[in-house]
Amino acid sequence: MDNVMENQLKRPKRVVVKIGSSLLTNNGRGLDRTAIYEWARQIATVHARGIEVVLVSSGAIAEGVVRMNLPERPKKLPALQACASIGQMGLIETWWQALIQKGVQSSQILLTHDDLAHRSRYLNISQTMNQLIDWRVVPVVNENDTVSFGEIKFGDNDTLGAMSATLVGADLYIILTDQEGVFTDNPRTNPDAKLIQSERAMADYLFEVAGDGGKWGSGGMLTKIRAARLAAMANCPTVIANGKVENVITRLVDGESIGTRLTTDHADRLIAKKQWLATHIRVAGTLIIDEGAAGAITEQGKSLLPVGVVEVQGDFDAGDVVEIVSRQKVRLAVGQVGFDSSQAKQITQKHTDEVLQILGLTDDDKVVMVHRDEMALL
Repeated sequence: MDNVMENQLKRPKRVVVKIGSSLLTNNGRGLDRTAIYEWARQIATVHARGIEVVLVSSGAIAEGVVRMNLPERPKKLPALQACASIGQMGLIETWWQALIQKGVQSSQILLTHDDLAHRSRYLNISQTMNQLIDWRVVPVVNENDTVSFGEIKFGDNDTLGAMSATLVGADLYIILTDQEGVFTDNPRTNPDAKLIQSERAMADYLFEVAGDGGKWGSGGMLTKIRAARLAAMANCPTVIANGKVENVITRLVDGESIGTRLTTDHADRLIAKKQWLATHIRVAGTLIIDEGAAGAITEQGKSLLPVGVVEVQGDFDAGDVVEIVSRQKVRLAVGQVGFDSSQAKQITQKHTDEVLQILGLTDDDKVVMVHRDEMALL
């Protein structure tokens, strides 16, 4: 690992810590308050050193099941969401008490994927979280399970943690789990399996050792690798480590080698961003393009220019993710659009000099509808 990557891990200024359900709950029987108070102590320790912390916490549904004295976790969505609603009270109350006891103020942030799909809402959430951090408050983030459904769900808090790292510009993402990290094989069945101590987040073989139906069987580690790739998009390295290791948070912040470190570089960041775009769940609008533009972006790797756009659909802001579709309604790509929908409609089928005049611009670089680095072909 090069010096730049080592420095990213050894001297973080802003850290996102995600703690999974397997650690937070007593085998699904409510919150493990002893463990939560210990992690709160560690968070308070690094916080007192001036390091900014965002916490992503699971456990709401399990706590709701206990508070309602249910025999098992419900299977139907309304009951699950009701448990999440009830359990959030206990989850936030427990974290608030654990942190305030150490002199650290905290707040609650509930998010859905829909909240981050539109640029304006994304920026508003980012500004709010940054204000809390500036006030020396630890935001406690969770998915808004009470209203999330289907296509607006993150689906796992590993992904939510990676999105939080992107939102606040973190320079270290810590995923605490009940595993030691990522292994070359299943250590439960293969005594020769070795812990992968450091690797690029975008290394292809990681999916082979952690993927669904692969050597691990379950998809638990797969979501963590996918999350690390998402964090890589924002130049944020990830550490996957066992949350039961003594002083694990403080030791990781100090740069100690625990668990698996997944690093990033410039090339990986571009790959990660394109993969994120390609799997974007919701788009804010549609750009219908002509045959020439379709060939330019799919065969020549070009950016999409206004002259190739024949129709703009939807209401979106600059920076929102839109889909790019051929006249024949074939979905070709998704990307972050350079103009809002009002401007985009004004400049369809216009050449660069016309665009500059219509929008009052002076820089040719600003007339790209969707830049190739902000686009993923489908």
